[in-house]
Amino acid sequence: MTSRPPLPRRTPQSAALNSGPAKVKEALDARDALATALTRAGIQLPAMDVRTPWADTVPEERSGEIRYALVHLGVCSAPVAHALATAVTNGLAG
Repeated sequence: MTSRPPLPRRTPQSAALNSGPAKVKEALDARDALATALTRAGIQLPAMDVRTPWADTVPEERSGEIRYALVHLGVCSAPVAHALATAVTNGLAG
């Protein structure tokens, strides 16, 4: 049986900024930059957030340390996915 990597968890912004400043701030900044760019393209992803590893997967001596933070894009409808694909394609062409 193979072990699976830990699942990310949602990190509220206030808790995120206190627990892993550099990695979480980078992810929050990236999320905000992407949201701004998508908004300019007329696209909104409703569930964008930042996630970090589950707390119970971090060894106790390293508790409170965040090893990485991920920008989670969430789910979107088919029309939003098509709009996103078009925006990316147009950006590559330009």
